[in-house]
Amino acid sequence: MELKTILVTQARMGSTRLPGKILKEINGKPLLKIHLDRLRSCEKISEIIVATTTNPKDTIIYDLALKWGYDASRGSESDVLDRYYQAVKEKEPDWVVRVTSDCPLLDPKLVDDVIEYVQNNNVDYGSNVLIENFPDGQDVELFKFSALKKAWENAELLSDREHVSPFIRNNCNKKGMALFTAVNYDSINDYSRIRMTVDEPSDFELIKILVEKLGDDESWKTYTEFIIKENLGNINNNIVRNEGYLKSLLKDGKK
Repeated sequence: MELKTILVTQARMGSTRLPGKILKEINGKPLLKIHLDRLRSCEKISEIIVATTTNPKDTIIYDLALKWGYDASRGSESDVLDRYYQAVKEKEPDWVVRVTSDCPLLDPKLVDDVIEYVQNNNVDYGSNVLIENFPDGQDVELFKFSALKKAWENAELLSDREHVSPFIRNNCNKKGMALFTAVNYDSINDYSRIRMTVDEPSDFELIKILVEKLGDDESWKTYTEFIIKENLGNINNNIVRNEGYLKSLLKDGKK
């Protein structure tokens, strides 16, 4: 029987560093639509849900997602773990794929590759970020719905509620814990210094160059090779990866 695999992308207008970033346009097309239209070609997913918040500012995201032909849901702005769980619980999927809408050039083939690898290993959690060798902006996480439910029921730390998967990652066998099993989808080469995510104005500048020069439907490898060849990494490689999660840890009293 074919597994029911739902991809959920989180999206909101309230970015502190670049407000409204996911609706910034390149060639008349919002970053969110570039992101969704690329993911539409994924072959291993059953459907896509845009999980936004109940904040009135995010009504536009909900409405646009539906207008463009995607499913959408609304939930907590701060408890993103709950937002994910509520978005999928009635659908009872076997697996949930987590991506974020500030990664407009996320490669659908890479998403499929990660899904296939993780499901073949039949673990609770798998991703290409347990070891961060892929470019920032090509992050794919996949977990069984049962693991998401367990995290939703047990996670208490602010950092575990704000970012969906830390409770699972931090309690998996890869971290020496026993609550969840996990695997990492590895990259042969280390591309972790490359950024294709949009957190800052300089990130948007780089994505704009990539789309204007190469279009919005190339592979992650093509974009990566172009960044390296044209020495474009110096536009935004001073930005700290996963800065939002690091800030949440500080709120927990961790470093």
